[in-house]
Amino acid sequence: MHKRRFFGGIALIAAVSTGCGMATASPERGLIIPAEPTMISFVDPSLVEELTTRTLTAGDAGDRDVHIVYPQLKDAPDLNRKLGALAQAQLRRFIGSTVSEGSHPRPELNVDWQLTAAAADIVGVRLRTGEFAGATWANSLRTIWYDRSSQQVVDSPGLVTSLYPLTTIVREELRKRGSEVSYDAVRPNPDLFDSMAFNPAGDLVVEFDDYQVGPGALGRVAVSVPEEQAEPLLTETGRRAREAAKEATPSPAVSGTPVTSPPATSSRAGGVDCEKDKCVALTFDDGPGPFTGELLEQLKRAGARATFFTVGTNVAANPELVTDMREQGHLVANHTWSHRDLTKLSTSKITDAVARAQSVISAELGQAPTLLRPPYGAANKQVATIARRLGLSLVNWDVDTRDGHERNPAAVVRRAVAGAHPGAIILMHDVHRTTVQALPAILRQLAEKGYTFVTVPELYGSAGMQAGHTYTSGKRPLT
Repeated sequence: MHKRRFFGGIALIAAVSTGCGMATASPERGLIIPAEPTMISFVDPSLVEELTTRTLTAGDAGDRDVHIVYPQLKDAPDLNRKLGALAQAQLRRFIGSTVSEGSHPRPELNVDWQLTAAAADIVGVRLRTGEFAGATWANSLRTIWYDRSSQQVVDSPGLVTSLYPLTTIVREELRKRGSEVSYDAVRPNPDLFDSMAFNPAGDLVVEFDDYQVGPGALGRVAVSVPEEQAEPLLTETGRRAREAAKEATPSPAVSGTPVTSPPATSSRAGGVDCEKDKCVALTFDDGPGPFTGELLEQLKRAGARATFFTVGTNVAANPELVTDMREQGHLVANHTWSHRDLTKLSTSKITDAVARAQSVISAELGQAPTLLRPPYGAANKQVATIARRLGLSLVNWDVDTRDGHERNPAAVVRRAVAGAHPGAIILMHDVHRTTVQALPAILRQLAEKGYTFVTVPELYGSAGMQAGHTYTSGKRPLT
C-alpha cells in the first residue's frame, strides 16, 4: 500500500518531569508535560511503506472487553510473528487471570503501539498495555526491536551487552528521587528492562511498568542514561537503534485542541427519503485496517454507502484509507483514540481520548466528525456531557452481527439480514476478514429486500441528530 505523509502530523510523546522522571506515557494518563530527558519522540507511522495493522478483539474471551492492535511490516516477517505471538499470549493470560461472568465493570485488556524507530536498518515497536480488572487501570510497556541488518528480533535487553552495569546506573538515578520510588526493587531482570528506547539526543531511556518501582499513582517512571554513559554498554543493535532515534524527524504532537473544521458529511448524501424508502445504515468499527480497502471496493461495486467509526491510532497509520472513505461518499466518524471503555476513565481522560481522535481525523479529512461511537457501546452521563461539548452525537446499534466473534461468514450474513428493518443501524467491523467475506451477500440480500444503504444521519432526515444524545436506530434518540 502506498503511504503518503499524514499532513496533520502524528508524534505521540512520552514525557516526564525532569525532577522525577514520571508523567503521562499515554493519552489515558492525562495531559502531556513537555520535558526532558526521558521524552521519546515517535515516528509517524504513515511515512512507513507497507505498514498495516492487525486487530484482536474479544473473540472467545467471554464477558470481557478486548482490543489489541499491533503493526505488521511486509519486509519484517519475523517481527510480525513475534508481535502476533505476544498478542495471543497476552490474550490467553488475560482470559486465564480474570473472571468474566458477573463482573461489573467488565475486565478490559487494551493494547496499542508506537514506532520508536523506523530506519533502513532497524525498527522499534513500543507496545502499550492497559488492563482493568475491576478497580483501576494498570499500565505496562514493552519495546521490541527488529534489526534488519541481522534479520533478528531483539527484546529491549538485547540493546545492551549486560544488564548488571545498567542496573547500577538506574538504581543510583532512582535513589536520588526520594522515598516515592523504590530503587532497591530494580534488579538485573530482563522483565524489568523490557521497554528501552532512545530520546532524540541519543540517551538511553529505560521505562518501568506501573507498580514495578513504586505505587501506581506515580504514573510513568523512566530513567534516561546519557549517551556517553550508555555507549560502552550498547550492542551493535543498540547502536543502530540509537542512531535511528537521533536521525528521525518526528512530527508535531497530536493534541486535544478544539477542532474548527467544517462538519463531516457524506458527499453523496441527499436524494433518499428514509420516511418513504426502506433505509438501513451499515456501520463499521475499529478501522481502518488491512481489510478496509477491499471492503470499500465491495461497497463501491454495490453502490452502497456506510458509516465508518475509526480509531485514532489506526487513522494515523492509514490516513489514505480515511480519504478514500470520504471520496467514495461514506461518512467518517469517531471511535476514540485507542478504544478504551470511556466509562472507566476520568473526565479529563475521556476528553483526551475523544479529542485526540477528533483531531487526527479532522486533519486528514479537512472535516470534523459529528458522530461518536463509544467503544463497546459503553456510555454514561459523563461521556454524554463531553460528547455534547465536542459537538458529537452518540451512536450505538440495534443489530449486532457479532462479526468480531464469528469465523463463519454465513452466520454474519444471517444475523445482518434477519435483524434488518427500516431504520436499522447494523454493527460490523472492517478489521476482520470474516466481515469482508460476508459483506457481498449482505449487500445483495438486503438489496433484494428493497433496502437502500445510507449513512447514519440520513436515517433521521430533516430532524437531524443532536450532540450528546444517543441513537440506536429509527428516528428517536434514547436521551
